[in-house]
Amino acid sequence: MKKTCHSEFGTIQSVFIKPIVNAFIDDNHIEKEWKVLNFTSKPDFEKGRKEYAAFEKLLGITGARISHFPADTVQTLDAMYCRDASIATDYGMIICNMGKPQRKTEPEAHLKSFNEIGLPILGSIKAPGTVEGGDLAWLNATTLAVGHTYRTNENGIGQLKALLEPRGISVITVPLPHYKGPSDVFHLMSVLSPVDHNLAVVYSPLMPIVFRQHLIGMGYELVEVPDEEFGSMGCNVLAIAPRVCIMVSGNPTTKAALENAGCKVYEYEGQEISVKGGGGPTCLTRPIQRIIQ
Repeated sequence: MKKTCHSEFGTIQSVFIKPIVNAFIDDNHIEKEWKVLNFTSKPDFEKGRKEYAAFEKLLGITGARISHFPADTVQTLDAMYCRDASIATDYGMIICNMGKPQRKTEPEAHLKSFNEIGLPILGSIKAPGTVEGGDLAWLNATTLAVGHTYRTNENGIGQLKALLEPRGISVITVPLPHYKGPSDVFHLMSVLSPVDHNLAVVYSPLMPIVFRQHLIGMGYELVEVPDEEFGSMGCNVLAIAPRVCIMVSGNPTTKAALENAGCKVYEYEGQEISVKGGGGPTCLTRPIQRIIQ
């Protein structure tokens, strides 16, 4: 048993979240921002609160210590998707620099929260570099995949490598396609969710061939998400322990494939907190530490 930040599938020991009430604040805040931030339609605050309560209850199933980022009216609705503003490593937290201009204030808020509890800081990504946490996924304890996207640029990836490669971490760059363009949220974890050391949920049509083959070469079995479940966040699956997963309801084919692979799958209703804002369960969480075998 080992405690580490370098895992997407180990049993979560500690995790930060930004509860909906701390991000959405009130209905006026939602009305002012949802169109500007490219939500597909206006989130219903009350329905969203119920969805979020159910999600947080699932997140605590394994006994994880859950910390809350505080309310902050300077930040936008997007702050609820707190995975993006920082990265957890065994050497300290890395504070990101967001590629989406409306989210520029989020990393500083994460830094303040981490400083308050004494979490060490390894470094920060500085302009013109941009990195968002949704573009990063640990493939094993010494390999970090990073998507080159509209949100994470070459300069930012270079800064990330400068922080991690001297410490023995291999940083693999994964060039991702244009897809729906700069205004859309399209991260590496839109097409990849590791749920065990040798099992990952993927959407292969938007995945580079070289990277897909790399995953298979590392021994990963791939659970393929069908076209009709990509838009409903079938590929965004959070492992809270090896093969114990949380996903948005409404993706029956992907859920069945995970169960056939030996996974326990928990679902939550996520129309208001996930689908409308393009942020699934991985986006709603900033895991800090996990336990792996």
